[in-house]
Amino acid sequence: MPEKVIAPLAGVRVLELGNYIAAPTAGRLLADFGAEVIKIERPGTGDELRNWRLKKGSVSMLYRTINRNKKSVVLDLRSDAGRAAVLELVKQCDILLENFRPGTLEKWGLGPEVLNEANPDLVITRISAFGQTGPLSERPGFAAVAEAFSGFRNLVGDPDRAPVRVGVSIGDSIAGLYAAFGSVMALFQRETRRGTAAKVPLGERVIDVALHEAMFSMMESLIPDLGAYGDKRSRVGGRMEGIAPSNAYVCKDGASIVVAGNGDAIFRRYMETIGRPDLGNDPTLQSNAERWERRIELDAAIGVWTATLPSQQALELLDAAGVPAGPIYTAEDIVNEPQYAARNMIQSFDVSTGEEILQGVGFPGIVPVIGGTSLPIRTLGPDLGEHTREVLGGLLGMDADEIAKASNPERTPA
Repeated sequence: MPEKVIAPLAGVRVLELGNYIAAPTAGRLLADFGAEVIKIERPGTGDELRNWRLKKGSVSMLYRTINRNKKSVVLDLRSDAGRAAVLELVKQCDILLENFRPGTLEKWGLGPEVLNEANPDLVITRISAFGQTGPLSERPGFAAVAEAFSGFRNLVGDPDRAPVRVGVSIGDSIAGLYAAFGSVMALFQRETRRGTAAKVPLGERVIDVALHEAMFSMMESLIPDLGAYGDKRSRVGGRMEGIAPSNAYVCKDGASIVVAGNGDAIFRRYMETIGRPDLGNDPTLQSNAERWERRIELDAAIGVWTATLPSQQALELLDAAGVPAGPIYTAEDIVNEPQYAARNMIQSFDVSTGEEILQGVGFPGIVPVIGGTSLPIRTLGPDLGEHTREVLGGLLGMDADEIAKASNPERTPA
């Protein structure tokens, strides 16, 4: 029996106009669950992500990852023919994704009103640094700027040093998640009104995702705590403000582990395990607020204990006591971890760098899991223009001359 295909978004067609990570992440999520995502790339260079973290060849593993399950079509949006092709594609799509600087689509004659004329049901999802409105809307900015503007960067790192950045493009990725959610939400609203006179107006079909607002939404009670208590949160290193003991600790073998023993009942078991029942039974350490005041003392006691044990033994003892703890994994640890393997979260492919084929390269699986394990990745990020003829010829019925004019007007077709 053939394997059952789980594709909740089958039948949805997405036009992705965008570079880098934010809009392509939204496209990747939609493609992962069955949407047909047509990625428009510029002639010659394509998405600049093709060259990010490029170790060899001409196509990075980052591009292959973010743009999996998509089709690549080359169109020159600086040309009339390229823009006309976009409008023709829009007529046959459900969602358009873009992450250009605000005003760019309008400058090209592809603003929401024009797109709406081509397809009155189109969901238009726009990602930018500061959103489509407001005094900063026209300002350019990458995720690093948005992370700082949101208050996020101010809380990352140690208090006696400048704020640091996490090791991934977290602002872009979270904005991509919101963009995908917003797109599906608008699509759901549109579909629930099918067959009625109450069509969804254009304003409700334009999803406006600002990078800094996506990160700001992750800041929990940062603003309410300021308004209610005058509390101004600051960097606390590996800790979490107001929660103790929860930190990373170095073990005898030099490896570090993370232990989150901040629950009241857990704390007592935790202190018993490290041989400090006096701390666990201390009446002045029975709440998080009290433990936070003595966080340095508690971390020192825990550090003394972990320094006497190899990391694996420390984790086994904590697990036996029901204290949440875990190793701090490297990439090598992840690819060898049975938990990832059991849920098909590392999927292997032979992948081209543009110059050679690398055998059995692992790629992260699809989240969330449906049906017990990660859905299979259908294809890695495509070669530049791999599907140009298939889409423009098959979907739009364009001939070779028309395709050449739209995708690279400076080149004469063979």
